[in-house]
Amino acid sequence: MPRASTRLTFAVLATGAGVFSMLQSLIAPALPTVQHALHTSQSTATWVMTAYLLSASVFTPILGRIGDLVGKKRTLVAVLLAVLAGCLVAALAPNIGVLIIARVVQGVGGALFPLSFGIIRDEFAPGEVSGSISNLSAVIAAGGGVGIVAAGPIVSALDYRWLFWIPVGIVAATVLIALRYVPESPKRAEGKVSWSGAVLLSGWLVALLLPLSQAGQWGWGSAKVLGLFAAAVVLFGVWLATEARSRSPLIDLRVLRLPAVWTTNAAALLFGAGMYSIWSFLPGFVQTPSAAGYGFGASVTASGLLMLPMLVAMFLSGVLSGRLEPRVGAKALLTAGAGLGALACGLLTLWHDEQWQVAVVSGLFGLGIGLAFASMANLIVGSVPAEQTGAATGMNANIRTIGGSVGAALTSVLVTGRLQPSGLPYASGYTHAWALLAVLCLAATGAALLVPVHRPRRPAAPEAVPGPTRAPAQVR
Repeated sequence: MPRASTRLTFAVLATGAGVFSMLQSLIAPALPTVQHALHTSQSTATWVMTAYLLSASVFTPILGRIGDLVGKKRTLVAVLLAVLAGCLVAALAPNIGVLIIARVVQGVGGALFPLSFGIIRDEFAPGEVSGSISNLSAVIAAGGGVGIVAAGPIVSALDYRWLFWIPVGIVAATVLIALRYVPESPKRAEGKVSWSGAVLLSGWLVALLLPLSQAGQWGWGSAKVLGLFAAAVVLFGVWLATEARSRSPLIDLRVLRLPAVWTTNAAALLFGAGMYSIWSFLPGFVQTPSAAGYGFGASVTASGLLMLPMLVAMFLSGVLSGRLEPRVGAKALLTAGAGLGALACGLLTLWHDEQWQVAVVSGLFGLGIGLAFASMANLIVGSVPAEQTGAATGMNANIRTIGGSVGAALTSVLVTGRLQPSGLPYASGYTHAWALLAVLCLAATGAALLVPVHRPRRPAAPEAVPGPTRAPAQVR
């Protein structure tokens, strides 16, 4: 197989990860259309999002670890094929049940994030790793924004099924290029897949995320919600004990206890709560009819355009962070990103009466997302051994998703807990939610300040490239 240039390899990784990130948000604005077209209820239609979330949460760390063990390129191609199959089935789905199954299959693509970071670390020159990870993080962050912005025009001009037909063509081409040009890394972790650890990890993640996503419909005090939360606590404890005793753990708990890793993960949990909640609830706020006393009665397309400044800012700040990281350090960028998120949510609490105000706040939050995404990935990759890259970055992505689920659940309680006679939320529900998100992002800033700072080692010789037997690299 010909050895690919790093530019072509990066293009393949960015396309795959960007499409998955786009699929995460692309369907959200179109859920009412899907509900009507497939003749289902609103509660059933929400499973199109829930199934994707649960699937991605389960498969991201597990397949990240499998990639470390059996080969990242091989696993990457298999994951891309799963995304391709999921998009094809979704585009042809005759009913909501088949569409939900297709979304479960698409969720396997969550592993594209840790696999891509691992391939960059293995294959790129040491001096290129930090900038490439920042650029890939910018694409991942922007992909979610593209989904929000593009959904309305695609559905209006074509049909909701084209939300899946378009990715089919892109992913198919990516698979062919990846097979030929992405190199298979010679670096492999030792050991085997801990299937007991995988089952327990899947169990506590589902038991935690399912009630968080469905509590609004089931009721926070319902037996299902409380029972699942209790099961999550028990399964989490059993998983920790099992992983601690395993000779070949799925997730090495010693790596998660590294100061740079646990502090970055704490920031990811808190910042994820703010980020996903803004993505989920800001479009609904601007679509609310002005007769409710707030909102602008915007269409799906118009509300997507109000999110466009966030998309542009995410991408630009993510790319810029790769240039800034060698000078100021990833910790400073993570702190700045979380701080910008807190500032944006604080301004939104007081400043949301005009569309241009929402657009400005959207752009400010986008700057924070771009900086935070890139710096989190660089901090994790720079802090763990090469053979743990997939599992560690997979857990970081998962923790960010868990934070997003918690934030979205809390925001939903505040927004929908008290409704006007028309059935629309009161403005105070949104302002209280924005204030809560500001506090969470401020807490993420505090966690970022706890990330330890070390002088970076300058890789001057080939032996400085991280390998399976090296200790975790120092990060700045």
